Amino acid sequence: MSTLTIFQDTVPEKPVLLTHDPVEIAAELKPLGVRFERWEGPAIPPRDADEDAVLATYRPFLDKLMGETGAGSADVLRVDENTPNREALRGKFLSEHIHSEDEVRFFVHGGGHFILHVGDRIYDVECTQTDLISVPEGTKHWFDGGPEPDFVTLRIFTHKEGWVADYTGTDLAHRFLAYPL
Repeated sequence: MSTLTIFQDTVPEKPVLLTHDPVEIAAELKPLGVRFERWEGPAIPPRDADEDAVLATYRPFLDKLMGETGAGSADVLRVDENTPNREALRGKFLSEHIHSEDEVRFFVHGGGHFILHVGDRIYDVECTQTDLISVPEGTKHWFDGGPEPDFVTLRIFTHKEGWVADYTGTDLAHRFLAYPL
């Protein structure tokens, strides 16, 4: 179930808002320029489907989204117990950072937390299967897939370099962990 929890950035133990309603989640995130939606419709491919099969399943959605955003490529990121260096990968995503393009993810299987730092608020968006989130370029954020990550996502890119982070150097992400270290 998708969840949005909003905190003051100085009070990690007391949420200002908690909702599981996807319509309310999208409405709360829209003023931040964050796109949140559910892609309902196609049969969800098996967890072990190859990249081509996953991309083919969601091609109509991808073509529409990429046409709207000017994105140029999409791929599949699969992280599970068989992923080499998954602890190091988690650490890479867990540090607050920004990107020079929107970070767009669609969850085919599993889930994780995109945590945004906007002004004096922390927006913890728990994304689950069939959720799409697009974090605008320049928005401070981090991602927590948990200590035992298990997800399959579509990643959509505008730049050919793919995922490139500019880390802020703060420890804020470690005060607002979705899952304990």
